Amino acid sequence: MTATSNLDTRYGRAPNRGTRDRRVLYVTAGSLAAILVAFVVWVGLGASEPLIETRDIGHTIVDENLVTVTFEASIPVGRSSSCAVQALNETFTVVGWTVIDLPASPIYSRSTTTDVRTTEQSNTGLIYRCWLT
Repeated sequence: MTATSNLDTRYGRAPNRGTRDRRVLYVTAGSLAAILVAFVVWVGLGASEPLIETRDIGHTIVDENLVTVTFEASIPVGRSSSCAVQALNETFTVVGWTVIDLPASPIYSRSTTTDVRTTEQSNTGLIYRCWLT
């Protein structure tokens, strides 16, 4: 071996270095492309689920064992759903709970009022969540 050849090998100037660098570049680019495709598929599949939104409108404490809760539910047209409504006391403990069924409707957003029976005096009444049935 010549002195130049020894120095080239020692300091990484070997003839196969360019090929190795291209392989590393291709593997890195392929990995990034696979991650990007997986992310796009994941986001695309997640966006296909119907969106349900709820909003509390108000509540009325009727007596120590009953609260009336009014809320708005935005549910895809033509789909039925169920909603859980809760009553909380002043320490935010659930003291009443009911599940109501909302039939399919041609209207996306609709207001609903329901009574929630409680085990003790409630401080508020809230919509917990809704789901498609």
